[in-house]
Amino acid sequence: MSDTPLPSSTSEGPVSLLRQEYTAGQALFDAQPVLVQRFVEAQARSLADAIVQHAQQVRFTLPDQIIDPRGEARPTPAPPDQREQTVGGVGLFDWLSRNDIRKALRQRLNELEQSAHRAVSISAALLRYATAIHMVHGMLPAGRSVTYIAADGEEIPTIPHTARPEPESAITAATDAIAEEEQAEEGRGELQVPYASAARRFYLPQWVAFDDQDRLLVNSLGEAEAHVASMQRYMEILHLARAFAPYIVADDSYHQKRYGMLGQLVNQGRALARYQTRQIIQTIIDRAAQHDLNRGLSLSLPYFDDQTLTIELNHFEVIPAGRIMFVPAFVVRVAREEQAKVAEDTRLSPSTRRHLLAELAMLERAFDTTN
Repeated sequence: MSDTPLPSSTSEGPVSLLRQEYTAGQALFDAQPVLVQRFVEAQARSLADAIVQHAQQVRFTLPDQIIDPRGEARPTPAPPDQREQTVGGVGLFDWLSRNDIRKALRQRLNELEQSAHRAVSISAALLRYATAIHMVHGMLPAGRSVTYIAADGEEIPTIPHTARPEPESAITAATDAIAEEEQAEEGRGELQVPYASAARRFYLPQWVAFDDQDRLLVNSLGEAEAHVASMQRYMEILHLARAFAPYIVADDSYHQKRYGMLGQLVNQGRALARYQTRQIIQTIIDRAAQHDLNRGLSLSLPYFDDQTLTIELNHFEVIPAGRIMFVPAFVVRVAREEQAKVAEDTRLSPSTRRHLLAELAMLERAFDTTN
């Protein structure tokens, strides 16, 4: 899953054209009677589910009549023999559709939009617009108004910025409600917020698992991994909506959700990788104390790739298999060698390289007995 920065919407060019397409789709949908809109929305929900769940087959129905803004004000009926549509299947010749239902569905809508019959063409355009809108507005929760700042030399803003300090508490658990006197409304008492202060600085606090010191805010590492997976799923749906209808990037809600979740996911993904790296370091220390590393040691160091938006593993061998006594200097030497390799690895983005280099430096310091 890739999510590269979009060009500025203020510049002339592709983004302006996409905004025109988005506005045209919105106007076309608004021109339809309410019953037609509700029908199209119901079909769009089915299509969106098929796209997200990667269904093997999807069926949908074109509306029986539509309003053509370029024609007469009265409804234009759709050909009955073209209303029922099926994409994918279980036959011998449907294997391609089954393996890529998303591509097959886009292709079918492209064909319908190019139909010589205006009712068919408009119906397909309505379905594309309504499906993308449902994926962005209906399938994804909206979050808080947030501002992120980018670390030096990075393109993706990931550090939450707040205009005023959030209230801290030394006696409440991370998931306890906190009373905020400053935000109390007159006559209604104190405002209760069910998330830790560190979590409330992000777009969707319910999926924040680490504070700015990489301390766990949830009950277990498994719960933290589930939160990161939820954020990845959120970004995947935005990516699928953009692939299905590229003009959805002109939608204000799309931009707000992408900005809010991208910064949160990269921040929390990196924190998860650092937390797991510290666990690996502690495991090595514990096993070394038990003389359980004298038959070899290989590591898979987790790091968060901000291009694929996934946790990846950097594999390397510390001690080859055999009867070799573990010495901390072996880890230091290999960590330094890996830092040299990563620094020159152009497959990673500069910010991902810096993140991974910081983890390797963490590994090096943990076993450098000279300090």
